[in-house]
Amino acid sequence: MPLALAFEALGSGSPVVILHGLFGAGRNWTQVAQALAADHRVYLPDARNHGASPWAESMSYVEMAGDVLALIEREQLQRPFVIGHSMGGKTAMALALSHPGAIGGIAVIDIAPESYADQFSSYVSAMRSLEVASAASRREIQQVLANSLGADAPVDFLMQNLRRQNDRFDWRLNLLATGLCMPELCGFPGALRDARYDGPALFIHGAESGYVRPSSLAGIRALFPHAGTERIAEAGHWVHADQPAALLCGLRDWLADAGAATPY
Repeated sequence: MPLALAFEALGSGSPVVILHGLFGAGRNWTQVAQALAADHRVYLPDARNHGASPWAESMSYVEMAGDVLALIEREQLQRPFVIGHSMGGKTAMALALSHPGAIGGIAVIDIAPESYADQFSSYVSAMRSLEVASAASRREIQQVLANSLGADAPVDFLMQNLRRQNDRFDWRLNLLATGLCMPELCGFPGALRDARYDGPALFIHGAESGYVRPSSLAGIRALFPHAGTERIAEAGHWVHADQPAALLCGLRDWLADAGAATPY
């Protein structure tokens, strides 16, 4: 059953939905949304088990695509363009392949329709191991998490999931479900391998990221035959943080071209 996702919306114009990545929230994309809001009504939902959205035991990409479809229908959005990063990019792909008529096109940022090695279960385990409810300060939690995960871990990003309620800390993220569902989150739905989306699609990736490789392009084009690709220099996986201006330029050009070509 689809969940009613929490979301923020800003701007006016043709609708755009931006889907965040694993361990993130819609607010991570506020800067991009504000830039697009001059021409678009931009929606920033939190995925299930993330942010302010409801929790559930499962979080397959088909289910998460269903959550976004329910948001589109509830808000009566007319074929919105859907932008997704990482986990959100896979959700956008699943939505396009399973409900192509519901959207105007997808822009996928630094992810491909393939399986990846699990780099994230260690983050979940470290976060679950902390007795955050009895911690005295955010600084204390951050230091323990950094010591546990090491210098290369995105500790500041993970800490965005920490909240304080009634003088106690807890996580806004459903860590148990996220950990149990990690094999699905690192993969891509086999049931969609034979589907095809003929609408506008753009795949943007960071030049310094290893998520979209030359070998990924055949798999992308098998499912999205009209997909364009764009490589952004000096950007890693978090393209929107590394090169926001270049990403915005690519998204604006694509939205203008795809919007002109998409019948409503």
